Amino acid sequence: MSSERRGSLYLLPNTLGDAAPDAVIPAAVLNRARTLDYIIAEDPKAARAFLKRIAAARSLQGIRVERLDHNTKAGDIPALLEPLLAGSDAGLLSEAGLPAVADPGASLVRLAHERNVRVVPLSGPSSLLLALAASGLDGQRFAFHGYLPIAETELVSALKECERQSRKLRQTQIFIETPYRNDRTLAAMLRALHPATLVCVAADLTLDSETVRSRTVAAWRKEPPQLKGRPTVFLFLA
Repeated sequence: MSSERRGSLYLLPNTLGDAAPDAVIPAAVLNRARTLDYIIAEDPKAARAFLKRIAAARSLQGIRVERLDHNTKAGDIPALLEPLLAGSDAGLLSEAGLPAVADPGASLVRLAHERNVRVVPLSGPSSLLLALAASGLDGQRFAFHGYLPIAETELVSALKECERQSRKLRQTQIFIETPYRNDRTLAAMLRALHPATLVCVAADLTLDSETVRSRTVAAWRKEPPQLKGRPTVFLFLA
């Protein structure tokens, strides 16, 4: 391992919506974020808006912001790490919540470990863990699937397989969806899953409009919620 000083990669939590940063992110974490002059972000425009909201110590023009999203080529990622290898600290910022979880930043974190760069996770809101904790479903055994297939046939097949695994392992199944497809996806769940399966819908977490409710599929069929456009985490337990 080289004795040269290397920078640290700070995993910066973001808000899950328009909540005030100081309402959901610890003061010490915000103070650290304010000092950084190199940010790697999924969405640079949103990152600059976040830095403005938290009153970054430097002017926005003096903060370097580089993009890392699902379109970033693997061969371009090492260049993002070069300033850290030269001794500068950097912040990795997701568009919402914690970076590197259901987020393209994981590839940078993996490379940081390979290059002996210190990775520092900072506390902040995680929609997945908040939803799981509030759901009342099994928090000892759970699986996160990211996004399920879009096509109806593949979606139903994936839901049924997740339900089989949930029943076999007594394991909570967790996934997310693009907000404009929420209602369609929930409707597919209510058609595909057993009436006794417990489904939790956790929407707008940390916001004033937050709703978290767990009910059986049979109960949801009688009174489905309206979720279009609302960031939502879906969980179920067979």
